[in-house]
Amino acid sequence: MEQINTKGSNRKAILRNQITTFCSKPQNIILLLFGITLTFSTVAPIAAIVKDTFQIHPGTIDAHLTGKAVGYTAVNYIDLFTSRLAMTNLWKPLWNTVLLAVFTCLIAIVYGGMFAFLVTRTNLKFKKYLSAIFIFPYIMPQWTLAVVWQNVFDSNAVVGTSNGLLTSLCGITAPKWWCQGLFPSSVVLGLHYAAFAYILIGGIFRNMDANLEEAATILDTPKWKTMFRITLPMVKPAILSTILLVFGSSMGSYPVPHYLGLTTLSTKYISMNSKYTGEASILAIIMMVFGVAILTMNQMSLKSRKNYTTVTGKSGQLSKINLGKIGKYVIGLVLVVVTFFTSIFPILSFALETFLPNPGDYSFLYTRNFSNLTTKWWLTSENITENGMYGQQGILHNATIWHAFLGTILVSVCCALIAGTIGTLIGYAVSKNRRSRWSSYVNGVAFLPYLMPSIAVGAAFFILFSNEKINLFNTYTLLIIAGTIKYIPFASRSALNSMLQISNEIEEAAIIQDLPWWKRMVYIIIPIQKSAIISGYMLPFMTCLRELSLFLLLCTQGFILSTTLDYFDEMGLYAFSSAINLILIVTILVFNTLVNKLTGASLDNGIGG
Repeated sequence: MEQINTKGSNRKAILRNQITTFCSKPQNIILLLFGITLTFSTVAPIAAIVKDTFQIHPGTIDAHLTGKAVGYTAVNYIDLFTSRLAMTNLWKPLWNTVLLAVFTCLIAIVYGGMFAFLVTRTNLKFKKYLSAIFIFPYIMPQWTLAVVWQNVFDSNAVVGTSNGLLTSLCGITAPKWWCQGLFPSSVVLGLHYAAFAYILIGGIFRNMDANLEEAATILDTPKWKTMFRITLPMVKPAILSTILLVFGSSMGSYPVPHYLGLTTLSTKYISMNSKYTGEASILAIIMMVFGVAILTMNQMSLKSRKNYTTVTGKSGQLSKINLGKIGKYVIGLVLVVVTFFTSIFPILSFALETFLPNPGDYSFLYTRNFSNLTTKWWLTSENITENGMYGQQGILHNATIWHAFLGTILVSVCCALIAGTIGTLIGYAVSKNRRSRWSSYVNGVAFLPYLMPSIAVGAAFFILFSNEKINLFNTYTLLIIAGTIKYIPFASRSALNSMLQISNEIEEAAIIQDLPWWKRMVYIIIPIQKSAIISGYMLPFMTCLRELSLFLLLCTQGFILSTTLDYFDEMGLYAFSSAINLILIVTILVFNTLVNKLTGASLDNGIGG
C-alpha cells in the first residue's frame, strides 16, 4: 500500500515538474494561449456561417419554400444548386470568379515578374524611381484603378454614362467588353496585385546563387536553356506564393467587379443577402473552400521543390543583361509612362473630378472651356439643397466624411497595434518551437484568415455578432475584431521570417545572465529585427485604411471612409466619392513615406529601390 502511494506521489511530482518546465518557457505559454484563442476566432465564424446555410430566415426565400418561420432545412442548398435560377445565382458567378482569379494571377505574375527581372537582372535606367512607384497601385485602395478605368474609357454610347477622357478628347468609343466585365476587372486586379510578384520574384532574382548560371555559361549552355532549366525553376516557389496570395485575394474582391460590372460570387453575395440569406451564406462557404484548396495545393507543390548543385564555376556577382545603349533608356521610359498611368494619374484624376460641375463629364476638355470648373463640392456650407448637393455640405464642411476619417484612423491604429503585437508574439513562439506540431498548427491557423476571401470573412463575423445574444453590428469593436483576425497573418509571417534569422545563442546568453523574458524581447529581440517588426505593424495599418470588402457588411455609412465612399456613390455624389478616394490615397502615401523615412522599412527595399 505504501509502495502504491509512493508511485502515485512520484507521478504527481513528475507531472508537476513537467507543467513547471512547460510554463517556464514563455513561447509555450504564447502558443497555448493564442492557439486556443485563434482556434475559436477562426472556427467560430466558419461554424456560424455553416449553420446559417441550414437556418430558416423569416421573410426570405427559404421561409417561403418551407412554409416555416423558424427551424433548419436543406432547402437553401437544393434551391441554389437545382432551381431555374441556379445558372444566374451560382454557376455563372462561380465561373466568372474562377476566370477572374486565374487571369489576375497570369497578369500579376507576367507583369510583376517581368518588371522584377528588368530591375534586378538588367542595366535598365531609372530603377530607383520605377521600383518605388511600381508598388503604388497596391498601396492605394483596390478600387482606385477601377474608377480611373471608368473615367477614361466609359462613354454615353456604350455604357450610358457621361463621356470619359478617351471619348471627350479623341472621340474614340471603346467597346463594352473593354469598359465592363471580365477583361477590365482582370487587368485592374492584375495591376493591383503585381506588387506581390515583384516583391517575391524580385527577391529571388536578386539573391540567386551566382554559381548556378555561371556553371551553365562555362558549360556553354544556350541562354534560353539556362532561363528555362535553371532560372525559372528557381523562381517557382515565388510564383507559387504569388498564386497563393493573388488567387485568394481576387476570389473575394468586391469593389473592382462592382465598379466594372462583373458578376462574381462576392457581388452576388451582396445582392442576394437580403432575400436569399441562406443561399448567400453558401456562396461565402464556396469562396472559403477555394482559399483552403489553393493553400493545400501550394503545400503539396513545396514537397517536390528541386535543389541544385553546381559541378563547376566559382562564386561571383550575377552578371547584368545588357539592354543596349538605347534599349536601356527606351524600355525605362516606356515603364515610366506605364507606371505614370497606374500610379500618378489616378491621384490627378480624382483631384480633377472634385472640381467638375458634373463629375465624370470631361466635355470641357474638348471645348477648352475651363470656366465651368467649380469649388462647390469642397466649400458649400449653405444652400445645400441646391446644385445637386442632395442635402450634403461640402467636403471640407461635411461632418459625415470627417467622422468617418477619424473612425478609419481609429480602427486602423487599433487593428495594427493588436494584430502586430499578436503576430510578433506568434512569430517569436513558432520560431522557438519550430519542430513542434502545436506550433505548426498555431502558425497555420494564424495564416488561414488571409486565405479566406474578405467578403466571406466579413459575412461570417456579421452572422456571428449580429444576433439577439451578441449584437455588435455597427460598432468599432466589431470592425477591430474582424480586422485584427484578418490581418494577424501579415504580422505573424513578417515576424516569423525575421525571428528565424536570429541565433538562439543570443537569447541563451541573456538567460544565463538571468534577464527576464520581457527584457530580452525589449532590449535584444525587437531592436535586432526592428524593420521586420515595424512592417508587421504597418501592413495591417495600411491595409485596414483602404479595406472595403471586409467591413462592407459590418457597419453603415459614416463609420469609416470606405463604406462612406460606397454610400456617396449610391447617392450619385461622385465628387464626394472621388474626394474620399483622394483623402485615402494621400493619407496612405503620407504614412508610408513617414515610416520609410523614419525607419527605413519599405515594401520594395532590397529589390532595386
